[in-house]
Amino acid sequence: MGRIAFLFPGQASQAVGMHAHLTGYPEAKEFLEKAYEFSGIWDLAKVIEEGPSEKLTLTNYAQPGITMVSIATLRILQVAGIVPEGTAGHSLGEYSALVASGILMPETAVRLTRIRGELMQKCADMYPGGMQAILGLDLEKVTELVGIASEKGPVGVANMNSAGQVVISGAKAPLEYAGKLCQEAGARRVIPLKVSGAWHSPLMEDAARGLEGPVREAAFFAPGIPVVANVTANYITGVEESRNLLVKQVTSPVLWADSMKLMIENGFDTFVEVGPGQVLQGLLKRNRDISIYGTHDAEALEKTLNELA
Repeated sequence: MGRIAFLFPGQASQAVGMHAHLTGYPEAKEFLEKAYEFSGIWDLAKVIEEGPSEKLTLTNYAQPGITMVSIATLRILQVAGIVPEGTAGHSLGEYSALVASGILMPETAVRLTRIRGELMQKCADMYPGGMQAILGLDLEKVTELVGIASEKGPVGVANMNSAGQVVISGAKAPLEYAGKLCQEAGARRVIPLKVSGAWHSPLMEDAARGLEGPVREAAFFAPGIPVVANVTANYITGVEESRNLLVKQVTSPVLWADSMKLMIENGFDTFVEVGPGQVLQGLLKRNRDISIYGTHDAEALEKTLNELA
């Protein structure tokens, strides 16, 4: 084993009961109880525990919910003595990565993701849209087809997840047209994502502007370990850059494939997805020279603790 990196998932990883396997760990249970209070969302605990899933999918619930569960999982790994040398988070997950690095305090991350979720949900209500994962077409081809579809309205590339997976985002009509063009061009699958809006698209510009003030007012600290940013696919160099990138991230593509390439080239060979879901593990599976761990259920968490602690 060489260098360990913690990776934190974004939206579409949420699930009702996603916290259940963590509550047997005192450090996680204590954090979740406090986080429910300072989230400021009176029914967040009930929605995470009982659903309905449609409500948990709303970004103003999903964002703080995923962040809380991810940080609670991080607490378990930290208490077990598993120490990462670097970290990254996919979209929303970047806030949890900033906690892992020491740039943000946990309560600040929960508060900012609640605000981010509220702002983005307001945009989604005003400008309805969605996201689709395109499997089996390269970025160049998807970009070309999205450009054609954009003549019908706002749509663009939102996430470059891996060599064979590109996520597109936009208003309903051009998004559906772009997906149709991709299918006709030979995409293996076109998958609508479980999100309530067109994240990382120009439709989120109002949310980005609204986030500037809260981010400027929040306390940020120098990173204790390297963090790779979504917007640049490079290491964050300081506090001011971190603030700027969180705002810019709302409307910018997530350069995840390039971020993982950088980390692997820099000697990271053990990756732990910290939080709900298995999306980030799946995106790394083609890399045969690395080890990948999860924490999404009791079995995965136990394996990670047994092998890395």
